[in-house]
Formats: sequence, C-alpha cells, structure tokens
Amino acid sequence: MAEESAQRKTRWPELVFVNFCTAARIIEKENPDVKAIKILVDSPRIQNFDISRVWVDCNIEERVVKVPSVG
Repeated sequence: MAEESAQRKTRWPELVFVNFCTAARIIEKENPDVKAIKILVDSPRIQNFDISRVWVDCNIEERVVKVPSVG
C-alpha cells in the first residue's frame, strides 16, 4: 500500500482559477490520502509539512489562485 500511495498525484496546476469546491473534490478523488483545506491567499498558516494536507489558496471569490500541492 505504501508503494501505491507514493504514486498518487501531489500537484494540481490545472486547478488554478477553478472554484474551491470543484478543486477540493478533484484533489481528494485523485489522491484519497489527502484533505483539501481552503485558505485565503496570503493568510498565515501552519508551516509544518504534512503529507495528508493540501493547502488550497483561494481569493475572496473562492477561486484557486496558486497551484495546490501536498504539504
């Protein structure tokens, strides 16, 4: 199983400008090991690296503005 997890997707550049709800659904479908977490762009966040988390930076219109990636 660890080998299967190692091959899961870790970055989603195609989701920039997509609505958060759609982006979160795609992220969690393509990598069931992670949870997509919405955060307002440039807001403070926990700095630890977590392989089960994907920060999804959004603007006030809930559009993704940075490439989501595991961490």
